[in-house]
Amino acid sequence: MQLDTIVGRASGATMRRREFITLLGGATVACPLVAYAQEPKKIPHLCFLTFDPGTLQSSPRFSVFFNSLRDLGYVDGQTIFIHYLSADGKDDRFPALASECLRLKADLIAVSTTPAAQAAKRATRTVPIVMIALGDPVGTGLVESMTRPGGNVTGMSQMVPELSAKRLELLKEVVPKISRVLVLSYLSDPIAPLQVAALDRVAPSLGVTLFVRDIRSGADIAPAFDAGVNEHVDGLIMTAESVLVVHGAQISEFAARLRLPAVYPYVIQAKAGGLMAYEATTPELHKNAALYVDKILKGAKP
Repeated sequence: MQLDTIVGRASGATMRRREFITLLGGATVACPLVAYAQEPKKIPHLCFLTFDPGTLQSSPRFSVFFNSLRDLGYVDGQTIFIHYLSADGKDDRFPALASECLRLKADLIAVSTTPAAQAAKRATRTVPIVMIALGDPVGTGLVESMTRPGGNVTGMSQMVPELSAKRLELLKEVVPKISRVLVLSYLSDPIAPLQVAALDRVAPSLGVTLFVRDIRSGADIAPAFDAGVNEHVDGLIMTAESVLVVHGAQISEFAARLRLPAVYPYVIQAKAGGLMAYEATTPELHKNAALYVDKILKGAKP
């Protein structure tokens, strides 16, 4: 009997100890659940600044960037809020759009053109800015160097001054008789003069005379081509500013009407009817820009 009693007491103690362990385990599990309920995960806000009109859903030029974000788990309205802010071809709107990004408490600003990047950089030195595929961030003063950008700006570059010179070389190679080339450029964009300078350097060695026309709006395109006709141009080059892509269909239409062979900075323009295009691998740049967004939102410094 005494032995049975001892065993019984031991069993009771064991049961009480198991109950205590069970309760302790339950409390341990419950604490994080309470904390999680009190501190829901913050959904980041991303501002996208562009010349291109439209919306997030109707932006084919940047679909690779947005699709890459989605592949990384960033679904608009669920795991991220993406604000598509367009200047509609008017760079003087970018300062106001950059301020709107700050009002929206953006965690990151993505930019598709140099004027947008400059406006964003002037607006904030703390919010990270990711360049989707800009022309020459060093030459335009956005970053200190390609390897160590410094500050809050980082991202992808298309190195467009070098590519502009190559486009003129290709145009001469494809149509050797060309000697007078119309150059359409949006000279208000800081990247444009760098491209024109690169064209000026290579033109004499190719036996080509350049006629540069500044395109500030769609209304400038017809007069620019009229001036080219008066100068008897026999070829066309367009520099790589985003605002000119907005008017790309109109430019291609005039070039086709005048039978001017042209080398464009973006493949999308060649597909729309241009002779040819020469550009960096833009889809890869856009994919990498999405990776930069992901890394920064996870804590990396720009």
